[in-house]
Amino acid sequence: MSFKGIITKGIGGFYYVEVANTTYECKARGVFRKERIAPLVGDTVEISINENAENTIDIIYDRKNSLNRPPVANIDNLFIVVATVEPKPNFLIIDKLVATAEYKSIEPTIIITKSDLASINEIVNVYEKSGIAVLNTSNESDLEKIKLLMENKITAFTGNSGVGKTTLLNKLDSNLNLATGKISNKLGRGRHTTREAQLFNVCGGYVIDTPGFSSFEFDKTEIIKKDDLPYCFREFRKYLGDCKFSTCSHTCDKGCKICEAVENGEISSVRHDNYVALYNLAKEIKEWEL
Repeated sequence: MSFKGIITKGIGGFYYVEVANTTYECKARGVFRKERIAPLVGDTVEISINENAENTIDIIYDRKNSLNRPPVANIDNLFIVVATVEPKPNFLIIDKLVATAEYKSIEPTIIITKSDLASINEIVNVYEKSGIAVLNTSNESDLEKIKLLMENKITAFTGNSGVGKTTLLNKLDSNLNLATGKISNKLGRGRHTTREAQLFNVCGGYVIDTPGFSSFEFDKTEIIKKDDLPYCFREFRKYLGDCKFSTCSHTCDKGCKICEAVENGEISSVRHDNYVALYNLAKEIKEWEL
């Protein structure tokens, strides 16, 4: 019998595929090894259930995206959890995460925590003109929006330690009852699986659990070329192609429409400063690193 499902975990050459609330242990067919294709957590696959032999993954459907670390596929949402204080927001890191999400066709959302300790205005002011959703976990209507965004989607949470990812997950699904700093243990992950990505069910969708939970190393594994970077800042897009020079880097060039928009207050100066910093880093990337 053949079924269509999603890979929720992979370990030691075995893949665990969820089909209609039932999980099957499967091996990938040898043809994938010959083609150097490795199934990933998050892949939509077709499997065969065999009574007297191993269950097999027969088809891996086309991916909308994938990440190198953690090795996962088909992410719909990246929730970037940002505290007002303790720790203070690092907008360069936030914008690098946002840019990577845009590059990978993942929808980024800024989620603010600890609004009872400090004003959210600084964060809101940076992103209010970006076209990126900014939601406040202290606002019940925003919590409902977060839940709706997660329905039938694969969501990754990221953010510095201490920003409140665990608290947020408990707010979203009280049945989780996660202890701060002990997410993986509470989810029942054994010592042999803690280095593997895994999906678990929350709010009618899936959340990615990774070693250390959300320890995405975008800066080392997800490279954006400098010519692609302007398209990863969505508020830049309507100005692209209108600059005086076709070679415009949108950093400080004469006749740059994006720089003009920054001066006119149409684009956040913080966002543009972070773009310039990321652009200068991208210029240093060698061809062999791509």
